[in-house]
Amino acid sequence: MLGIDLRQMAGRGIAVGCVIFSSGLSSATAQEQTPRAPVETLPQIAVDAPPRVARSAVRRPVRPSATFPERRVPAPAPAAIADAALAAASSGPAPLSAPQNQAASARVISGAEINAMPVARVGEVLEAVPGLVVTQHSGEGKANQYFLRGFNLDHGTDLAITVDGMPVNMPTHGHGQGYADINFMIPELISALTLRKGPYFADVGDFGSAGAVGIDYFRAMPKTIAEVTMGSFGYRRLLGTGSTKAGEGTVLAAFEAQTYNGPWDVPDNVRKLNGVLRYSQGTVTDGFSLTGMAYANRWTSTDQVAQRAIDQGVIGRYGSLDPTDGGNSSRFSLSGRFARSSDIGQTDLNAYVIRSSMQLYNNFTYYLDDPVDGDQFNQYDRRMVIGLNGTQRFDYRFAGLPVETRVGLQSRADSIDLGLTKTLQRNWLSTVRADDVTEQSLGLWTDTTVRWTDWLRTTAGVREDYVGGRVRSDTPANSGSASATMTSPKVGIVLGPWLATEFFGNAGTGLHSNDIRGATITVDPTDKITPADRVPLLVRSKGAELGVRNRLVPGLTTSLAVFVLDFDSELLFVGDAGTTEASRPSRRVGVEWTSQYRPLPWLGFDFDVAYTRARFTDVDPAGDLIPGAPAWVASTGLTFGRETGWFGALKGRYFGPRPLIEDGSERSLASLIFNARAGYRFENGLRFQLDVLNLFNAKTNQIEYYYLSRLPGEPLDGVGDRHVHPAEPLAVRLTLAGAF
Repeated sequence: MLGIDLRQMAGRGIAVGCVIFSSGLSSATAQEQTPRAPVETLPQIAVDAPPRVARSAVRRPVRPSATFPERRVPAPAPAAIADAALAAASSGPAPLSAPQNQAASARVISGAEINAMPVARVGEVLEAVPGLVVTQHSGEGKANQYFLRGFNLDHGTDLAITVDGMPVNMPTHGHGQGYADINFMIPELISALTLRKGPYFADVGDFGSAGAVGIDYFRAMPKTIAEVTMGSFGYRRLLGTGSTKAGEGTVLAAFEAQTYNGPWDVPDNVRKLNGVLRYSQGTVTDGFSLTGMAYANRWTSTDQVAQRAIDQGVIGRYGSLDPTDGGNSSRFSLSGRFARSSDIGQTDLNAYVIRSSMQLYNNFTYYLDDPVDGDQFNQYDRRMVIGLNGTQRFDYRFAGLPVETRVGLQSRADSIDLGLTKTLQRNWLSTVRADDVTEQSLGLWTDTTVRWTDWLRTTAGVREDYVGGRVRSDTPANSGSASATMTSPKVGIVLGPWLATEFFGNAGTGLHSNDIRGATITVDPTDKITPADRVPLLVRSKGAELGVRNRLVPGLTTSLAVFVLDFDSELLFVGDAGTTEASRPSRRVGVEWTSQYRPLPWLGFDFDVAYTRARFTDVDPAGDLIPGAPAWVASTGLTFGRETGWFGALKGRYFGPRPLIEDGSERSLASLIFNARAGYRFENGLRFQLDVLNLFNAKTNQIEYYYLSRLPGEPLDGVGDRHVHPAEPLAVRLTLAGAF
């Protein structure tokens, strides 16, 4: 379909793609680094570029033939990053997970830049990724809804997210495949975010076909930071973080507490606690760290509601049709990272243990299935995850050419207790299904980068994935074992720079896993009799991208990428019903344009726009539009400020209308929401900051769906309607912070 025999090319060892070249860190702190002259061999790439610091900070030489620095402009105002800049310099940047200039859409975004923008919820910090929209259709403890490259990714189905090397996506989850709950993240601890889109990267496996986001935390904070925020609708947040020397290493600790009610008639009553404790020695490229994280949250939620209930005055715009919806979740993890550099390259190891739990109570259809007790249901998921990742990079010369080869292993094992029950006001009525699942995955990958000339770099890679496990169901007919393997070759090429311009080409295949219960099911778990079709455990994706990046104008970086992405079938397990549903084959063709401009050291602008044409590729009278797939997404931002004094930011995000059913006769509203920030930083480290969310009080919706539901007194067959979750109205939050 792509016009390239990828398997044949990979088998012959043809190396195409790209790699960013930068000298590695050679000391424990950025202040101790000394510039090194350019070298001809492939340099160390095991570290990211640190966030921008003051002019007096370390300067690095720029090689004329080097690829462009990956940074998202506008750079944050110094007042917004002062608490983090020294931490970046002293602890060293986060390790790279791949060559960063392999595609026009790939980049590294500093944590300082991320924290410069005001956000309504923690998940929205990921909107620093161009073209990514993060919304919520329920309470503030549930995983967000993600939209990227024409996908409604639900809670993370094809967006792979990692935090400090640990996967966030959960396979065979009680609420949805790939469920990615990012509410445990503390934005102020982010050192860097690594972004890659498309199935072109050998070290990205399951859930990464649309994109992959890797988040790394700081290893050390040179100052203690205390911060308190108070705002509209009962918003309260307390944050404390700092680090201290402990023997030959450093201890970092962070604590966060948050409450929030929201504008809802039934308050969210969010109660969230979050903590991080880390011990580290050495540097990112030669050292280790041991990190513990703990998170707990509970909430009441106002889910999406039928639009007709608002129109008829049954409830107000912020009303609820089941005030007992909500849930609770927790996540505890222990992880270790080890790195060592040598004359031959770089070794990186990462191991982790995660214990998580979730309880959700939802009622999306009200009285459609049960006219007496209603349709509320409970989904639960309790699991233990153990994983090990390892990467070895080899730097050498072959036929006089600098070459870099990486080999890696990614493995995880999940032990899961999950199920679906019918409830009334959170009281158990009956069990739809209950399962004990063990699931394992193993990914082996390698890629090779060759720099043929100063203007030509290529990379070729291949990945082998295995997924398998066993289901023990309360319905014996649905028990069983399943396994599958899939090989995914990747290729790419980078040309340039010429006149400060580089050209990129990438192609590859990827995969998406389904809930393993869908691969063992034989009967409908509701009636235990009706036959149910099984689905493949792994589904193929194929993609290609052409792009260009230009920096001819001083201070301006602009990129353009055109892509195509095919899925054999967008298959998923419907956690709300306990059955499987196979959608149709699809194709997405799109274009993304991003520009960042920094005309002055204290002033920056950015603008991103993306268009995607998403269609089913088979013939069906229902239509070929993919429900929930956004065509247009755009964002723009402004930041200003110096080391001390006034600073601020303005961010606007446009989320275009989406078809809600295949023939397009029902469509969602578009939304355009602006957030603003203004503040002042004193020389003694105190900072005052005011955030205004939904600045122009736009009356639009966070999310919309179209399906059947039934209110009391309506026909038993239900009524088709748009179901919406309104965007929160204008809100203000005032922050007082200090660095000591």
